[in-house]
Amino acid sequence: MARGVRHGRASIPSGALRHTTCASCHTERKGARAGPRPGDGTRRPGAVRPDRRRGGAGRNGRRRPAVDHAMTTWGLIGSGNIGSTVARLAIAAGHDVVLSNRRGPETLADLVEELGPHARAATPEEAATAGDVVVVTIPLKAYRDVPVAELAGKVVIDTMNYYPQRDGQVAALDAGSTTSSELLQAHLPQSHVVKGFNNIFFQHLRDLARPLQPAGSEGRSALAVAGDDAEAKVTVRKALDAIGYDTLDLGPLAEGWRTQPGQPAYGTEYALDPSDWTAGTKPVTSDELAGLATHATRQV
Repeated sequence: MARGVRHGRASIPSGALRHTTCASCHTERKGARAGPRPGDGTRRPGAVRPDRRRGGAGRNGRRRPAVDHAMTTWGLIGSGNIGSTVARLAIAAGHDVVLSNRRGPETLADLVEELGPHARAATPEEAATAGDVVVVTIPLKAYRDVPVAELAGKVVIDTMNYYPQRDGQVAALDAGSTTSSELLQAHLPQSHVVKGFNNIFFQHLRDLARPLQPAGSEGRSALAVAGDDAEAKVTVRKALDAIGYDTLDLGPLAEGWRTQPGQPAYGTEYALDPSDWTAGTKPVTSDELAGLATHATRQV
């Protein structure tokens, strides 16, 4: 079958892009970019339709997560640029963080000392067990190393992007028949995966956070999320609000490609100078982010 272009607007169901605020808290452009990457867990230099149901079975028989209004602990599987930035924002919001990486807790001693008493280092299995929400922020090629049993029933935020030059060729991703987050969801069948943090440079994530401003207020930026479980997205929305961000719901995990490398909503929108991501930031509203995501195109 000949390959063609599926234009983003035509493939988004009506009303799929949802702008969110936290009512409980306040009433791929074509070609890979060299240098630092949004959502890259390595040290080298995203209104939800809340599902009010509690308990019961979710999609594919997974138990629905309860919405925890008093989340206190973030688990980090990967503690590179994005992971350490999320940790700093979470601690600033009054939460605890448990950091991990593949090299062992002892290699995180300096970072934990810098972050202070609300941070500790652990193994990936321990971080998965401890986290109320767990962020997976590692190179995609290592996704099969993410612990499975310890994440059963948990909300998992996936920051990973597919970079073939680093991760190797993945036929299903090259064909557009799945997304990187759907690969992680298949690996974690009893977890609730939500795509997030994958399209923002870590310095922009750090500098654009506005935790003291009400959701939807001027100067507050939005991050995109995608996921198959509505309550999991509510949990992530509340977590993002706590660290200073509004949320744009792209829809199910299958729509997460709209903020992947090569798309208009991948990274440059938060940069004051798109040619130099270290030159400053500019806020991005949910309307602006939605417009970019809607104009995404995909080869199929």
